Amino acid sequence: MINGLLHALVLDEKGGARAIQSSEDLHNWQPEQGKLWVHMDYSQTDVVNWLKHCELLTDYELESFTADETRPRITQSANGHMLFLRGVNLNPAQSPEDMVSVRLFINENIVITSRKRRLLSIDDVLSSLKDNKGPCSISELVCAITQKLTSRMQSVINSLDETLDGFEEEIDEPSKRFDNQALSQLRRQTIALKRYLKPQKEALTTMVNGHYEWLLDDDKAKLNETTNLLIRYLEELDSSIERAQIIQQTVTNHVSEQLNQRMYVMSVVAALFLPLGFLTGLLGVNVGGIPGTDNPYAFTLFIVFLVILTGGIGVYFKNKKWL
Repeated sequence: MINGLLHALVLDEKGGARAIQSSEDLHNWQPEQGKLWVHMDYSQTDVVNWLKHCELLTDYELESFTADETRPRITQSANGHMLFLRGVNLNPAQSPEDMVSVRLFINENIVITSRKRRLLSIDDVLSSLKDNKGPCSISELVCAITQKLTSRMQSVINSLDETLDGFEEEIDEPSKRFDNQALSQLRRQTIALKRYLKPQKEALTTMVNGHYEWLLDDDKAKLNETTNLLIRYLEELDSSIERAQIIQQTVTNHVSEQLNQRMYVMSVVAALFLPLGFLTGLLGVNVGGIPGTDNPYAFTLFIVFLVILTGGIGVYFKNKKWL
């Protein structure tokens, strides 16, 4: 078999599929045998050579189909359409916002899906075909893939909301140290998800509103529901971004308020002791003529005077509502 070929299935139009076991059978496949779904790893050289050999894509289209970075969209090709989608990365030890790209070539007889990293959504569709509960046509297959890709985003969106709930609770508990770095990381994740989901929503909307030979009108309702679900996710991401901004602003205001309170206390203390410091400094110079040097009660009277002066300044500040 071709190195990088993950599976090749011929749909039986009853919810199941028959696997193609050899490269020769795949090469000799004809539309009369049934609708074909080929799933491949586009990073493998053998896959690129097979795509060139089958002549479904022009050189320019093949370059786009196997590019390292793609933006979600649907485009017309010489022999069908190319659909580029993204799914959340739920692979172990991976970040969900590092979204996995899946590329689809679609016409009335064949669907070629290609990816570099594993997508659990594709595995879900494959499992449903093995249980004879899968898509029966090209149209249903494309709708099933888009629906699985979208529905698996729910857990990531919910996780973001729960994390934000935790941050909001931390704000109400001043005794806990707030984790600004974690909040910044969450904001980056949310923005990264929105970066890909917004053009993906536009691509699905184009499919719903457009006319494609391989997309049945009955399946457009399913695709429309998937689009509405994706729109709801985008709204929740917008809400999460705004909540994160409010939390960050609240934390900043709280820190600023604490700093202002401390600076205010220090300023009041400095104002109280400024006259005292001036008087003690003035009487502390080592020159002749300082009053009270020969009076044994001069120091006591000076202390009493300082206490009265401090009390008078305190009363003045109190009347001015500075204390």
